[in-house]
Amino acid sequence: MEMDIKNIPAIEYRNVSLSFDEKQVLTNVNLSLQRGEMIFITGVSGSGKSVLLRLAIGLERPDTGQVFIDGRDLAALDEAELLDVRSRHMGMVFQEDSLFTGITAYNNVAYRLTEHGVSEEETDKAVLEVLRFVGLENDTEKLPSELSGGMRRRLEIARALVGWPSIMLFDEPASGLDPLTASQVLDLIIRARDVFNISSLYVTKKLDEIPYLASHRASQSGANVTIAEAAHEGQPVTKVVVLDAGQIAFEGSVAEFESSSLPAVARLTHAETETLRSDFSPADPWDKRRRPTEAIL
Repeated sequence: MEMDIKNIPAIEYRNVSLSFDEKQVLTNVNLSLQRGEMIFITGVSGSGKSVLLRLAIGLERPDTGQVFIDGRDLAALDEAELLDVRSRHMGMVFQEDSLFTGITAYNNVAYRLTEHGVSEEETDKAVLEVLRFVGLENDTEKLPSELSGGMRRRLEIARALVGWPSIMLFDEPASGLDPLTASQVLDLIIRARDVFNISSLYVTKKLDEIPYLASHRASQSGANVTIAEAAHEGQPVTKVVVLDAGQIAFEGSVAEFESSSLPAVARLTHAETETLRSDFSPADPWDKRRRPTEAIL
């Protein structure tokens, strides 16, 4: 019988440490992602941000400590059980392009379901639903090489979202995209998060993405979904975590992050040598040059 997970963190790291080739990557990390929460993980390059995601999906194992998904200790699971957790509960959008180049957009999205024995009828329904969600329903038979960079990124998101997992892991999903496409990707993430109550870890070095994702919400009325800035009391549940040399140097609200004078935070907010501003500009996301969210997504 499955446990009642409503009051259990979606992801929990307990005293997690990890090293590669005697280099300490994470040290005594304690962090919990609650239901429906979005945690922004930031820090300079090499601080351990992406490693946290790889631990959550079981691609890495900690040297010491435990990682729990929906209350289940990943270290206690065999390969079949770990695969089941990944396929049923989690989706991940990698920073690198991870599409299968030799198969169509449809088959890229269907791959995970097919591998796990989901019926052809159920697979078709799930794949077409998520491709409509990301605006690629007319591109099902195209190969990744026939898609633009923004379309490929939306396909990556569709592949991660198929079956609507309760947990999503994002590793700099808007990195390298042009401003309009980056804003579309962020709106897509907001829409998935709010409409399907997804809990998510969002890794980024682009600090302007954080207040946008933290202040905007998606609302649904019938088939229409709109995204707008929310009043303070209606904003999504979020927090910021700053990693510094593999340790949590800051954990708090977006407002606390923006006003913090901690050295690890100041190195980010006052950086001069590292690109920490994305091509995405949130100043006026609803100007007339943008199509309505429903049309884009």
